Amino acid sequence: MDSEDAERLGASIRARRKRLGLTIVRLAERARLSHPFVSQVERGLASPSLDSLGRIAHALGTSQIELMSGSALAAGGPGVQLSRASASTGTYGMEEARILVRGDTRFTPIDVRGAHRGRGEYYVHDEDEFVTVIVGTVDVDLGDEGVFTLGVDESLYFPGGTPHRWGSHDGEPYRMLVVKERPAPTATLRGRSPA
Repeated sequence: MDSEDAERLGASIRARRKRLGLTIVRLAERARLSHPFVSQVERGLASPSLDSLGRIAHALGTSQIELMSGSALAAGGPGVQLSRASASTGTYGMEEARILVRGDTRFTPIDVRGAHRGRGEYYVHDEDEFVTVIVGTVDVDLGDEGVFTLGVDESLYFPGGTPHRWGSHDGEPYRMLVVKERPAPTATLRGRSPA
């Protein structure tokens, strides 16, 4: 990661943190990292490991790829955007993913691909989310709401604040389109987890 990328990542983290009304100290506590380190990351003076970036993203209720893409930044209306198949990918939880739009849009569509059966940790954020399966079969675990097995062309919508995670139903590759509502400027991160 060069210095421009580090600065862009730091600005994205700072924008998301401020949008959620968190201090650097509180973010560091949630991410289980030192606050001086998180401060250096925000200022573009340190590059986090994938593990540290994953912790920061999880503490902010977002993903590594959303932070790395700079999609958390308010960049004004983006106008018409075209996303090519050759666009760069990153990680989204345990999957490979790519953000399909950039800037200050009303929602964030994400192309997600994986093959793991393990569902990982629950994510909880204030924004509503919609998922639809393009390839394979996916188990979507919504905590107390239950586990939903989705096949090709099947979809699921859930409101913000719903704990969620997913994985391959049968260990075979899958591909989903995840559409995540953009955070409202006054949003607060909900820290609840399923019972």
